[in-house]
Formats: sequence, C-alpha cells, structure tokens
Amino acid sequence: MAYHGGTLKSTSINGVKVYSLTGHQRSLATWLNPKKQRALRKDTEYSQRVELIQDLNFETATTKIKATPDGEFLLASGIYPPQVKVYELRELSLKFERHLVSEIVDFEVLSDDYSKIAFMCADRSICLHAKYGSHYKVRIPRMGRDMAYDSWSCDLLCAASSTDLYRINLSQGRFLAPLTTQSPGLNVVSRSNCHGLVACGGEDGAVECFDMRARSSVGRINAVAAAEDDGQVTAIEFDDEGGFQMAVGSSEGKVLIYDLRSSHPIRVKDHMYGSPILDIKWHRTLNSEHPKIISTDNHIVRIWDPETGVGMTSIEPTGGAINDICVIRETGLMLLALDSTHIPSYFIPALGPAPKWCSYLENLTEELEENAQTSIYDDYKFLTKEELERLNLTNLIGTNLLRAYMHGYFIDYRLYKKAKSITDPFAYDAYIEKRKKEKLEAMHRERITIKRKLPKVNRHLVRTLLEDEEAAENDADKKKSSKKKKGLNSDILNDDRFAELFENPEFEIDENSQEYMALHPIAPQKQTALLDEHFEPIMEDEMSEGDASSDDEGRLDKKSQTPRLYEVKDERHAQAFLENVSLANEDALPLGERVAALHDDQRASRLHGDVKVGRGGSREISFVSRSKAKYQEDEDNKDPRHCVFGLIWALWITRNNLRFRSELYYPQMVFGVADGWIARCAAARDCLVSMSCSVPPGFGLRISSSCSKGDPSAVCDNTAGAG
Repeated sequence: MAYHGGTLKSTSINGVKVYSLTGHQRSLATWLNPKKQRALRKDTEYSQRVELIQDLNFETATTKIKATPDGEFLLASGIYPPQVKVYELRELSLKFERHLVSEIVDFEVLSDDYSKIAFMCADRSICLHAKYGSHYKVRIPRMGRDMAYDSWSCDLLCAASSTDLYRINLSQGRFLAPLTTQSPGLNVVSRSNCHGLVACGGEDGAVECFDMRARSSVGRINAVAAAEDDGQVTAIEFDDEGGFQMAVGSSEGKVLIYDLRSSHPIRVKDHMYGSPILDIKWHRTLNSEHPKIISTDNHIVRIWDPETGVGMTSIEPTGGAINDICVIRETGLMLLALDSTHIPSYFIPALGPAPKWCSYLENLTEELEENAQTSIYDDYKFLTKEELERLNLTNLIGTNLLRAYMHGYFIDYRLYKKAKSITDPFAYDAYIEKRKKEKLEAMHRERITIKRKLPKVNRHLVRTLLEDEEAAENDADKKKSSKKKKGLNSDILNDDRFAELFENPEFEIDENSQEYMALHPIAPQKQTALLDEHFEPIMEDEMSEGDASSDDEGRLDKKSQTPRLYEVKDERHAQAFLENVSLANEDALPLGERVAALHDDQRASRLHGDVKVGRGGSREISFVSRSKAKYQEDEDNKDPRHCVFGLIWALWITRNNLRFRSELYYPQMVFGVADGWIARCAAARDCLVSMSCSVPPGFGLRISSSCSKGDPSAVCDNTAGAG
C-alpha cells in the first residue's frame, strides 16, 4: 500500500463504517484540460494521498474488474485505448498491461491465475490470451453481451442479442450446437459451481435454466413479473454454498431472491434508483453466519441481508457511474470500476477482515481516519434544471457546454456569470448592498453594549423604557439646548419605591383591559402585524381628485402629515381584529379541521344566548315563528321595571361615552338605534311615576328636530346636554 502522508475518508451508514482507501485524492472532472491535470503535480493535497495499489487507474474509464480464483492477481479492463491491466496483489503494483483492437465488453478467467483469459470484444470477437499474449481469436454470429465458463465441460458460453446461447468448446477448439431459448435476446448468463445449472436472462424478463448434461431447458419462469414490472433481466447469480437460491436483477432496479423449488420470489429488494442492476454477489465471511448480498447498479452499491431484506450499509461513489464491482473473497475489501480514471477501493471491517496481502489495513484505517469532506469543482458551477430554466439555458442541454451529473448539470463558471448578468443585471448591485449591510451589522455587533437583565414582571414596559432612552441618546438631530421631556425613564428600576412594580405579579399591566385601551388608544408596535393582516391600505390614487391636484405647497405639507387610511378586508378579518387575534394559524389548518371547529367554537359574545357565533363571522340562530298578536301580548305582560333598568343602563353608557367618545374602540357597543331609545323614553317616565319613583332633575333625552331617525351619531350629539 503506497502511503504519501495523506489521510483516509470514512463514512458511517446504519452504524457501519466504510473506509475509502483512495484517501485524500481530489475528485477530478473527466472533461478537465490535460494541462490542468498535469498541474496537480505541484498540488500539496494531491501529492499527500493514499494509494492501495500503484497505478490503479485508466486514461478514461474502467469497464470491468475481476480477481483471479487464487486471489493473487487483479484484472481490470478499460478505455481509451482498449486495454487490460494485470496487478500482482502481493507486490501491490502493476504486473503488465495489454492493448486490444476493440473495446472489451466482458472477460472470463479460465484458470486459477492470469495464464488463461477469454475476452469478449465489441466487434463480436472472442480473444483468447495466454501468459505470452494473444493465443487465438474467433467471431460469434451476434453482438455478445455476457460470458460464462463451464469448467466441467470446457464450454465457453456466450450470451448475445439472439435467441441462441453460443457454445465454444475450448478442449476441442470448435463451436458446438447452441442452446436455444424462448427469449428474443439474452442479456446475461450465469452458472452454478454447486450443481452446474446454467441460467439465462432474457429481454422479455424471463429466466430459463439448462442442464448441461442433457443440453435442454429444464425450466422457465417470468422472474420480473413478480415485482410488478415489465422489464428485462440484467443480472443472475447462484448461491454456491447452498445451491438452492438464485438472485435475479431487473432493469427497473429490483433484486428478487428465488428458491429453485418455487416459482415465486421469497424476497424483493428495490434499489430506489430505477437503473438496471449490473451485478449481484453472494458474500460470505468468517464474521457472519449467513451470507450477505452485494447488489450494484449505476449509482449505488447496497449490502443487505437476503433473509430479512434489511440493509447493512451502502456505498455511493462520487467519481462517476458504476460499471462493475470486484469483492475480494472472504474479506471486507471491494473495488469499483467507474466512468472515471480512478478505481476507488473501500474497506468495511463489519463485512470481513482485511486480505492477507494487506493485513495491516485494519490498523492503518484507524490511524489515518478523518472526517468526511465534500469535493467540489472550483471552475464549474452546479445547476439544477429549474435554475437552468431561470437562466434561459435549457437549450444547452445535450451540448458540451453542460455536463450531466446526478440531478443537475455542471456549467463553466464564466458562462454562468455571463448568463446571470444578462437575466439579472442588477444582481451585482444587490450583492454590493448586501455586503454593505453585513459589514454595518458586524460593526454594530462589535460595539460595547450594556446588557440589562429584564425583570420577570412588566418586561414589556422596561424594554420600552430602555429603547426610548437609547433612541433619545442616539438621536443626532436633537439639539443640546432642547429640554428633556418629562416622563418615565430607566431610573425607576433603581428606585425602591417602584420595586413592587417589577417584582409582584399583582402589578402586571394588562394591555387587554378596557382601562389600558382607553388610556392608550394608539395601537402598540406589536399590533402592526395584525393591521397588515386584516386591513388593506387605501392607495393615494384612490383619494379624491381635489386632494391629488392641489398645487398649494402648504396643502402638500399637510398632506404629508395625513394619517394613513386602511380598509378592512372583510367581516371575518374585522371580527378577528376586534378580538386582537391572528387568522394565520387558522388559515393554515386543513379544510376538515376548520369545518369541525365551526361546530365546537362558541365565543363568549354580547349576543343573545341562542345565537351561535362561528369562525369567519358566521352566525346561527334558531327561532319559532309567532303571530303579531302574540308579540303584542308579550309586550303587555312585560314587567315595567325591565324598561326602567334598560333605560338607566343605556343613559349611563351614553353619558360616560360622551365624555370619552374620542377614545372608544367599540362604538357599536354604545350607539344603539335612535328610534329604539326615543320610543322607550316616554314609557320609562310613565313607569317611574306609576312606581312612585322620584325622577331626578334633568333625567331625560332632548332630541333636536334636525336629528335623523336612524343616525346614532345625531342622537349622541344632541344628548350632550342631558343631565
């Protein structure tokens, strides 16, 4: 293991630690300029890196990676140009590399070491290599997709885009009769080392098994249909330990576990990515009693229990899409073939021990462990599709200016800045203003301020006094000769005479009381939010044309001092404002909860007991219709004292409200209908006389002839002289 003084990156998923043995290597984009890549030789972070095996990389990408059965050598194929590299694991270095004419689709190790290898190439050729180099080359009728080797009969089985499974007998050196399937095309072929059964996965989602002794099909099932998908079979792997279970991967990203004695799956695992399953491995170690399944797609490697389906951990590399995976047998070490130059390696201690040729790996991972870090591209900007639409750059999708990556795209930062300046020309000015505000706020925070501890009682009063005092001191326009206004200040906090005001809860100021509201008619600052919620401001263009077309300068000055006018949104908001409540939480409730609240909410109001008040200003009343004669009979039988008490209450309210009517919050509570009061005055005087009650002087109601019958304000203005 080559160690350059770097550190290791580790992640923990479900409590299982995964060590990345590529260390502190920088994640490089494959489209970077070669000059910029060569400049990394002077980069300190790049020079201080950890390499498990020397030169474990390719120029462009790695397509396949496998280990020899004896565990002494590692073979990897990649591009470009098409080549294969053989690494000697005991020496942790490259042994040799060979170049081929065409890209390698798959290869199979025919012996215990690297001495016999069969390569399936993209030009329909099967290349047989020995230790000394290329040995023989043969072509198959159709484009090959997968390959397997039957060591019992020396048959090389080739799955291609046809219904036939081609057989090349390496002992006789000739083609044998192919195995014909019912699928239109074959994607994958696998052989069990336990009982020698050969399984083929087709484009129609079916798995067909063959017995090589009879050269005929022994069974066929639609394996993907059990997962409620209409996809293809992309991966098959037998459990060589027991021999009765088979794992099938679909093109929809699902893994199905079958027992060969049943046509129904015993377990279905979804990768949740929707990409085809590339490889499935049954992994056994000395640490575990039951095997684990390692399934791989283009995005992620999942390790899970086939009996329960519970995931153990997962690996999601950031270097590129996954092409293949190699798991060192009976160890916790695995290597990934990606669409990038690097071949990352991962070590999972919970999965198995370190391999023999790297036994010191367990101690080294703990010493060089570091916290997880995120790699970024400095010269590129990552944008989602929504951000591209805002920048009007969707027409660049599919060109070399945008590089698709995960759920978005990488774009050159210079192009991004240019597009940003066109779509939002004032973005730079807004950025400058934002920076200025941040600097000013930082300067204000650096000032030395006295932190006062507010009391538990009347905290709002103390906070208001302190804020007013601080505002008066910081007012730069205030003249020195001006006299300070008389009023409360922070000195009362140190005065023993007012100590009970801030300690005794009985002296707590109730801002919702009528006395407080009468003395403070102006709404406090905290009610500004309620004002904005329940009212809409009247715009200046809605004012009268006479006010808008005035040329008098004095009138303009007066207009600037005119109070702002508001218009209530509706009756529901008016009722909520009178109750000093907000409807934000109520509007956020689902419709069902609001309907249920209408039946449960009966506010304590001034209405009759039979009237039910619901949310939103709705009212409900139940009554029984009666004739007019019945109403007259009830009026005759009514106790005359009720009329007297009602008149006394009405006149008391009127007289007190005439004194403070400029500070009233609820005028509808005071001003009744004029004709109702006028009609009761004469009857009340007659009741007092009949009850032998003395009528105080001035106890009456004078009504001017100019008062309208239905105008409550006219009644109140003419009752000023009463009493």
